[in-house]
Amino acid sequence: MTVVMEQDQNAGRNVTIEVTPLTVYTGAEISGVDLKQPLSPQTVAEIRAALVKWKVVFFRGQHLDHAQHVAFTRQFGAPTIGHVVFGHDDKFPEIYSVAKHRKAQTFTGAPMVRPWSGWHTDITAAINPPAASILRGDIVPPHAGDTQWTNLAAAYNGLSEVMRGIVDDLKGLHSFAPPQGAAASHEYAESVKSRTLISEHPIVRVHPESGERVLFISPTFLKSIIGMAPRESQMMLEMLWEHAVRPEYSVRFRWNKGDVAFWDNRSTAHLAPRDVFEIDDDRQMYRTTLVGDVPHGIDGKASVAIEGSPIEGI
Repeated sequence: MTVVMEQDQNAGRNVTIEVTPLTVYTGAEISGVDLKQPLSPQTVAEIRAALVKWKVVFFRGQHLDHAQHVAFTRQFGAPTIGHVVFGHDDKFPEIYSVAKHRKAQTFTGAPMVRPWSGWHTDITAAINPPAASILRGDIVPPHAGDTQWTNLAAAYNGLSEVMRGIVDDLKGLHSFAPPQGAAASHEYAESVKSRTLISEHPIVRVHPESGERVLFISPTFLKSIIGMAPRESQMMLEMLWEHAVRPEYSVRFRWNKGDVAFWDNRSTAHLAPRDVFEIDDDRQMYRTTLVGDVPHGIDGKASVAIEGSPIEGI
C-alpha cells in the first residue's frame, strides 16, 4: 500500500491518499480522493504514477455526473470525442454511453468463442489509439457485469527470451471487423464505414512514460502480422493472445454504482462482460477517453496509418 500525505489548499488540512494494489501485476484502488473536486498537481501526479505502475486504478463511490466526469478527465489530458466511430452524448461530446445494448455490440450469427474473445485495447485501428479511458458505473446490476483488465507489459515479460526476440520486430495490421463467425449488423457496418480506420502498429510497443515493452496485441482489432503467411500469422497471434489473458496478469473488478475505473490503454487490454445479457437487469456505464500518441516500436519506428486520420482532442 502507498500512502501519500498532502495539503488541501482549500480546507487547510492534510489529505491522505491511499493506493492499494489488488493483484501482483494489475489494478489498484485509490482512496482518499474526491473526484468531484479539482485536484492538486501533486494528487494528479500521484494518480498518474499509480496508473502507469498498476495499469488500471479504481475509485469507489464517486457518483459523478457528466460535467464532473469530463472535468476530472481534463486534468489528465485532452479528451477525445466520446467514440470516433460509434458516437457521443449530444450535450457532452466527450461522453460515450456504454449501454447494455449498443451498436458496437450489434452482430448477427454465432461468433467463435475462444479464451481471448472480446478482449481488446480501445480503438487500436486508429494511428493514435486513446492513451487512457475513464469509465464510471451509473446503473449497475446486483450481480454480473464485472470488467477484467490484463497487463500487457507483464505479459511481454512473461514470454521466453527466444519468443521476445521473435516478436520484438514484428508489425501487425489493425482494423474494425466483426468477431470471427459473426456478421455486422447494418447499423454497425454503417458506423464503421463512416470512419474507416486501418493502421499498422508494432507488435511490441515502447510505453512513452515508463519505457516498458508492451505486447500491443488487441485481439478484437489486430487482424494479421505483416509479412507472415495467413496460417503462420493465425498461429502466432493465437499463441500471444492466449498468453496475454492468463489470469496471473489480470484483475477482475466488481462494480458498484458510482465507481470509476481509469485504465492505461497503452499497456492493457480489457474484457467487457457478456453475462449481463443473461439477466434482465440493465447496465449503464459512461466513458471518456484521452488523446493518445502514435506508438513506436523497439526500433524507434512509428506506426503507419493505412486509412483514416488521427483521433483529435476536443
